[in-house]
Amino acid sequence: MNIIIWLIVGGIVGWLASLIMRTDAQQGIILNVIVGIVGAFLGGWLGGMLGISGANINDGFSVTGFIISLIGAVVLLAIVNLFRRGRVR
Repeated sequence: MNIIIWLIVGGIVGWLASLIMRTDAQQGIILNVIVGIVGAFLGGWLGGMLGISGANINDGFSVTGFIISLIGAVVLLAIVNLFRRGRVR
């Protein structure tokens, strides 16, 4: 059940990250949601490895996990922009 929640949260986080990075119109919603899901998983995994409470996917949903996921999605979206356009934006 936690994975389904993280997929939904990852999709929302991807959309929010695209708004923060101002790439919502250029890349399309599908790429932004996919990057958000991957960024959410990577952020949660890395946060769990660093011992940040509530960041691990097995901990369920938390505000800390949401923030870590948002940061992961923004960073991953910046990396995608760097490779696609040659600049972060």
